[in-house]
Amino acid sequence: MARAATTSDVFNAIAEPRRREILVLLQAGERPVTELALELGMTLPGASKHLRVLRKVGLVQDRKAGKQRLYGLNPRELRPVHEWVSGFERFWNESFDRLDAYVQDLKQERQEE
Repeated sequence: MARAATTSDVFNAIAEPRRREILVLLQAGERPVTELALELGMTLPGASKHLRVLRKVGLVQDRKAGKQRLYGLNPRELRPVHEWVSGFERFWNESFDRLDAYVQDLKQERQEE
């Protein structure tokens, strides 16, 4: 099965851990690539490469501010990821309910001993 290009799909783009780290940092607001690279302990070219991928799939926007280019999050493009993950909410809620019931049963058994 052919693998989708990293730059054509949001899911493939965020599969790379450093890109997810960049997205987390951008939640706080726009940042220049130099700050992102410094905070992530990456080289400037390395950070730029990841930002290029994120920008190509629409997760990151950039704008020029004086001599700097600021990168910011475009949360609208995260919607497909959010919707996909949200589909598992019922599964997790049911799993936690079963776990809670099990723990309550154990507590009851210990109190009866």
